[in-house]
Amino acid sequence: MRIRIESDGDERSLTDLREWLGQDPKARSLDVTPVSGDGPTMSVLHALDVALGHGLDIGNFAVAYASWRLSRGTAHRGARRLTYGATTVDIGHLSPKELAELLRRLENEDADSATPTS
Repeated sequence: MRIRIESDGDERSLTDLREWLGQDPKARSLDVTPVSGDGPTMSVLHALDVALGHGLDIGNFAVAYASWRLSRGTAHRGARRLTYGATTVDIGHLSPKELAELLRRLENEDADSATPTS
C-alpha cells in the first residue's frame, strides 16, 4: 500500500518527518519518496509518498509518525493529511494504535473492492 502525506503548506514539516523516519530504527527501512511541484523560485516539496507492506511496516510507520508529531508539539501545522486512493484523512491527532487501525482498515477496504464478486 502506498500512502501520501501532504505538506498542507508547511514544507519544513515534511522535511522534518522525512528525516525522522530515516533516523527511526524501525521506520528507516520504509520506502519514502519526496513529491515536488513547481514553486515560485524552485521546486517545492509538497508531499511524501510512503510505501507500506503489511503488518510491521504499518505499525512501525504509525509509531514513528505519532512520536514525530508529539516531539514537534503544536508548532508544526503541516504533514497532517494522509491520502490513500480517494480517501483523505487528518491524522495529526491520532495515537499510534488509531493510525495503525486506520491504515489497516484502508488497506482492507482496498483489497475488498479489488476482489471480484461472483
